[in-house]
Amino acid sequence: MPPANSLQLPQVMGILNVTPDSFSDGGHFFSIDTALRQANLMVKEGADIIDIGGESTRPGAQSVPLQEELDRVMPVIEKIRAECSIKISVDTSKAEVMREAIAVGADMINDIMALRGDGSLATVAASDKVQVCLMHIQGAPRTMQQNPHYDDVVAEIKTFLLERVQACLEAGMEPNRLLIDPGIGFGKTVEHNLLLMKKLSELTHLGYQVLVGVSRKSLIGKILNKSVTERKYGSLALAVLAVNQGAAIIRTHDVAATVDAIKITHAVMQ
Repeated sequence: MPPANSLQLPQVMGILNVTPDSFSDGGHFFSIDTALRQANLMVKEGADIIDIGGESTRPGAQSVPLQEELDRVMPVIEKIRAECSIKISVDTSKAEVMREAIAVGADMINDIMALRGDGSLATVAASDKVQVCLMHIQGAPRTMQQNPHYDDVVAEIKTFLLERVQACLEAGMEPNRLLIDPGIGFGKTVEHNLLLMKKLSELTHLGYQVLVGVSRKSLIGKILNKSVTERKYGSLALAVLAVNQGAAIIRTHDVAATVDAIKITHAVMQ
């Protein structure tokens, strides 16, 4: 089976963190006005999807109370939806945030916990259209980088993702609503991440669209000895490798550069 979406131009998901503490852009787009300006910029730069997050998932991050996450995320979703028709994704693991976001027009739920939280699976399954990205994580954001271990990282992540896909199918969701994400940087060492990137085609051949988020990740900083703001080119290199192996969506902070890199890579592949 060829990689899902292999003949279509891979999509770019622009990251919009409405948080004070995200690892790369925390506090930059914390107000509604700055968030909306950034969303409009990403649309102009060619983003296909905007991924809105109200709770940081960086290593060591603390959880955010439900109402606080709703207060951060909901006004931004409503403003973007009122101004443009771009596809909106919401990065959350809370069922109530999912429910409210879907009600005001979110098109996708991007869940680092792969719908394992209380009520999450039922909430998304209750909608007949919204897509969901099921991501792999070992542990939780607060502790995930404390000595992560795998006997076979690729095989174990593949098994986990297929189990979560099966749970969604059994809940009545159609296969075309499901995406999978290996969770680069989430409970994995640099070596684990590099091996996942090297063997990404083992996931893209499963028949589901694969989303890859490598933008400004710490593995780039460790390899290149670069700060967060200096990791654009390393991010682009990983994005190109992911597209070359069949990734359907690249999640990024740097939309314009990623759009160009993907278009060139895809043109060569075709």
